[in-house]
Amino acid sequence: MQMQQVGRYRTPERSANRVWYQKRNKLFDIGMGLDLPFCLLILVLLIIGTIMMFSASYPIAYYENEDSSFYLKRQAIFALIGVGIMIAVSFFNYRKLHKLSVGVLAVSYISLVVVLIIPSKTDVHRWIGIGNIGIQASEIAKFAVILFLAHWGSKYFEKMQTLKYGAWPGLIIFVTKAALLVFEPHYSCIIIMALLTLVMLYISGIKFKWLAISGIILLVAFVFAASTGLLSYAMKRMDGWGQALTYTEENKWDTWQTRNSLYAIGSGGFWGLGLGQSRQKFLYLPEPQNDFIFAIVCEELGLIGAIIILMIFALLVWRGITLSLRASDKFGKLLGIGLSAQIGIQVIMNIFVITDWLPNTGISLPFFSYGGSSLLMLLAQMGIVLSISRTANIEK
Repeated sequence: MQMQQVGRYRTPERSANRVWYQKRNKLFDIGMGLDLPFCLLILVLLIIGTIMMFSASYPIAYYENEDSSFYLKRQAIFALIGVGIMIAVSFFNYRKLHKLSVGVLAVSYISLVVVLIIPSKTDVHRWIGIGNIGIQASEIAKFAVILFLAHWGSKYFEKMQTLKYGAWPGLIIFVTKAALLVFEPHYSCIIIMALLTLVMLYISGIKFKWLAISGIILLVAFVFAASTGLLSYAMKRMDGWGQALTYTEENKWDTWQTRNSLYAIGSGGFWGLGLGQSRQKFLYLPEPQNDFIFAIVCEELGLIGAIIILMIFALLVWRGITLSLRASDKFGKLLGIGLSAQIGIQVIMNIFVITDWLPNTGISLPFFSYGGSSLLMLLAQMGIVLSISRTANIEK
């Protein structure tokens, strides 16, 4: 009799699962709530990043615009809008992106072509202007690569060890996008996209030998492009690489930015000079609010402050990957890990650039570097991870 009652009446656990399966295909899927630790880590980084962006930018903002808070006001607006977008996206059922992945990939190709057609005042074609806002086509391209490879890897997971379904799709997408990015030129994005492609293919189950063969093909392509002059812009950026502290008249201007970055890091010492007390941001370090903002962080907050911030970044990436691994489907796992890995890759490469371990290729620091479109895109991507966290909390 007791067994019949169990079969007749639903237990609380079975009822909860039935409600979940009824809701899983809805467009807006609330689930069991977003992951609070991940959300708090994002907000902490965003607040610290905005404060440091203002501290690093007010001298150059006053010099260029006679308004010390010029960059702060714009970044704060984008940050508030971005948080709203992040929360809204977290209610979106990320599984719907499965069907949109091919469309998003097509849009990314179109944006990379359009940005080359639009006239530019400089020799760099990276932004599509919409009013007073410039959207970087490369930001769309990075997201499209992660999304499509997550879709492909989950759809053909059992076949990813073959050359046809494993190596070729990723290699074709990367090479075609890299070819367009060369003409912008935007070599830092090419490097990030290459690493993201390798990460996505690896977690999708591709054989290591296909990764090695793909790497050899890309190396040969790089040597060919460098020898034919296609990478002249990148080769110019490599002038003075590793020589920042070796001052000569020949490399004076080639190493100017990296040299002042190292000066800032060194002068910060263990405890830092104090918030707002940086000296290198007073027109010594070019563009301190952008790619080299972490050098100002080191100068003002010292080694201790820099380590704490890097630990928060590490916790964010770890939490994002942990949540993604608990997702209820392979697509959620691959997509969440890819979006989380992008943050980790950009942080590591930014640190390498400001310390002269890599050539100065213009890699922004997530949540810190000034830039409205990149911040909006980043927070929207974090909203997708939060959407994945809702199902992860259910499957916990």
